[in-house]
Amino acid sequence: PDAVMRTYGQELNPESYAICKADMLIKGQEVNNIKLGNTLSSDQLVAEKFDYMLSNPPFGVDWKKISGEINDEHTQKGFDGRFGAGLPRVSDGSLLFLMHLISKVRPIASHGQGENEATDSSTNSNQGSRIGIILNGSPLFTGGAGSGESEIRRYILEADLLEAIIALPNDMFYNTGIATYIWILSNKKAPERRGKVQLIDGSNLYSKMRKSLGSKRNEMSEDDIKTITKSFGNFEVVDARVLDKPEEVKSNRGRQSASPKAEPAKTFASKIFATHEFGYRRI
Repeated sequence: PDAVMRTYGQELNPESYAICKADMLIKGQEVNNIKLGNTLSSDQLVAEKFDYMLSNPPFGVDWKKISGEINDEHTQKGFDGRFGAGLPRVSDGSLLFLMHLISKVRPIASHGQGENEATDSSTNSNQGSRIGIILNGSPLFTGGAGSGESEIRRYILEADLLEAIIALPNDMFYNTGIATYIWILSNKKAPERRGKVQLIDGSNLYSKMRKSLGSKRNEMSEDDIKTITKSFGNFEVVDARVLDKPEEVKSNRGRQSASPKAEPAKTFASKIFATHEFGYRRI
């Protein structure tokens, strides 16, 4: 109840930056905390650490133009900079945004073995952080063992930062219809989550919009969101459970198939894996 919320941000698009500043003024926030510029090549919140971070970076953004600055930070600063774990291919900078956020987590005292260890991080608000970032499928699977992307994923798993990955429905965003995923990361995992990653399939938790907005044709109801947050909050395994969702009505124009295919049932599932199960070697 006594928490004070201070918002910070950095944005490359001048229009979005201006809208954000106006919004901050209306809400009585400190407008100087909102910065204009390229997050990857000129971080303007260098010394800051945050309790919570949210990001919806551009998908598959090419970083060739700023590759000099990125490579310099990687080679000269290593883990003292943001990109010590490795660099992804220049055609997709999604994982650079993720590493940028990871560099801003608040350090946490090393986990003791005492009985109070579960409450340590929650009672002291200036320790540890949590990150939510929306990415497309590419950062999940591009790059074989030993590649830049693979090394970044390995670092995140070995540092035990990844709490969960949630698959969202397609057609959720105005400018793209591709599959998207929320990654939840934290350096203050509850004891039962340590060494574990939860995968939640929420790709069927949607209803069709009456009128689409650009590529956005689907929306998630409060109940759909609750299904995901409950499953995440309870850290539970849910075997594929059939959802009570109406079947999609297909257009009846054109030729009709004599034996129409039965639509697969829409399901929701949650699984929990040990972090080492995601590792592999290429021989």
